[in-house]
Amino acid sequence: MSTKDFVEKDYYKVLGVPKDATEAEIKKAYRKLARENHPDANKGDTKAEERFKEISEANDVLGDPKRRKEYDEARALFGNGALFNQGGRAGGPGGGGSFNFDLGDLFGGAQGGPGGFGGGGGGGIGDVFGGLFNRGGGGARTQPRRGQDIESEVTLSFTEAIEGATVPLRMSSQQPCAACSGTGDKNGTPRVCPTCVGTGQVSRGSGGGFSLTDPCVDCKGRGLIAETPCDVCKGSGRAKSSRTMQVRIPAGVSDNQKIRLRGKGAPGERGGQNGDLYVVVHVDAHPVFGRKDDNLTVTVPVSFTEAALGGEIKVPTLGGPAVTLKLPAGTPNGRTMRARGKGAVRKNGTRGDLLVTVEVAVPKELDDKAREALETYREATASEDPRAELFQAAKGA
Repeated sequence: MSTKDFVEKDYYKVLGVPKDATEAEIKKAYRKLARENHPDANKGDTKAEERFKEISEANDVLGDPKRRKEYDEARALFGNGALFNQGGRAGGPGGGGSFNFDLGDLFGGAQGGPGGFGGGGGGGIGDVFGGLFNRGGGGARTQPRRGQDIESEVTLSFTEAIEGATVPLRMSSQQPCAACSGTGDKNGTPRVCPTCVGTGQVSRGSGGGFSLTDPCVDCKGRGLIAETPCDVCKGSGRAKSSRTMQVRIPAGVSDNQKIRLRGKGAPGERGGQNGDLYVVVHVDAHPVFGRKDDNLTVTVPVSFTEAALGGEIKVPTLGGPAVTLKLPAGTPNGRTMRARGKGAVRKNGTRGDLLVTVEVAVPKELDDKAREALETYREATASEDPRAELFQAAKGA
């Protein structure tokens, strides 16, 4: 990351978030854009690939609180020309004058008096921005780079989502080239870049003794140049690689849940940490069971006599033996009962419940004996009007 990038690129605009966006908002915006522009989803689309790189670069900065703070400070100080004018000298109140000191004194080792920016004891502006401009050790040096995050998807059956499953996951990412062991050289003997002396960065002056660093164009920021470029990676030291991992999906995951596996993404560069793997889980529907948070749901038909007279009914469970529930006499249609501990697995290892909704089944056909019994029942209950309260309530309103 060069100073020019910090000053000129608007990473907030790249991710489409305001400057006061929270860490969660930035993460959400990055994941959405990365999914839309991922090379695997836009094969052959170079614009989408460039857009994906730009989005990843913006997330590398804004997703890290420390780097985001440095970025905001750099843009506030340099982005609007507040510190120096076109001549590269500190400007006066009107922007036309200049003070009699070199901007290099602000970041160099000049001795400053009380209240000054320099001072052998440190504490000047150079200390504040030393990490930002890679000047902390007296010269530019290549920094470790974290590997990219990878996002993948997996589809589970309803039962696998509730009980957990181990699934194979095939992924593609940039890895150290196997043909040249990541050196970029066919013979494995790259030489140090003479332009940047192996740092991967070059400085350019901006006037007043102040210099900015950019990636070296000769070695493309690697610090090494391949005498005989590798046929596979063309001297970059990186090549697209596919691998299959066995990923454990924990019990109780829900549809569209995203699981983060730390360090399982693309390898880092120059000793940097590996990226993370994000797995989006899709869950197929079940023909019998549904889900509500940590509880499973099931609708069980019962006969009219069971609902009216009460009794015991057997209810299926997911992957286990049936349970017996007591149905109280006079159970209305749509009533929900609870079978405890027969639901989905919670994060703490306990299980939710099975919510059993009763549905009174009305027979489509009746034989003579059943019809006669119902006719007798209708005559016995003719004086009862189940809609009487309904009409009374309607009049009262």
